[in-house]
Amino acid sequence: MTGQQADLRQGFERARRRQGNMILESVFVFVPLMAIIFAIIDFGMAIFLRSTFQHAVREGVRYGVTYRTQSGMGHDDSIKAVVQHNAMGFLASDENREKIKIRYYQPDTLVETNQNLPGNLLEVSVEGYRWGWMAPLMRGGQPLLLNAYASDRMEGVPAGTTLPPR
Repeated sequence: MTGQQADLRQGFERARRRQGNMILESVFVFVPLMAIIFAIIDFGMAIFLRSTFQHAVREGVRYGVTYRTQSGMGHDDSIKAVVQHNAMGFLASDENREKIKIRYYQPDTLVETNQNLPGNLLEVSVEGYRWGWMAPLMRGGQPLLLNAYASDRMEGVPAGTTLPPR
C-alpha cells in the first residue's frame, strides 16, 4: 500500500466518523426542538379552548337574561343550546353537555335558588372539561381541567308575558 492510498483511506475513515457525529448532534437538536414545538401547540390549544368556553358562556348569559327561548325548549335548555352553538363543537356530545351548568341566585343574599325570576342573578358555566395533552412530556399524562364562568342580572319580563319554564 502506497502512502497516497493510506492517506485516502484515513480521509474516508475521518469522513465516516464525522457523519456519525453529525447524526448524533442532529438528534440532540431535534428532540428538544420538537418538545418546544409541541409545547407551543399544546399551550396554545389550551388557551384557545379556555377563551372559546368563556365566549360561549358569556353568550349563554346574554341570551338567558332576556328570557328568550328556542322553540320547544325551556329556558335552561335554550341557554345550553346557545352555549353549545358558541363552543365550536367542543361541547357537542351529550357527555360534554352535562358540563354546562346553569344556576340562579337571589340578589340580596346570593343564595342559590331554582327560580328564574326578574332581578335574580344568572350564572352559566362550563365546569370540568378535560383536555388531553397532545404531547404529555413531563405532565404525567393527566388531562387539563378547564372551567369558564359568566353571570349577569336577569332583566324584567315584558308586560303581558309570563316567565318561561326552566
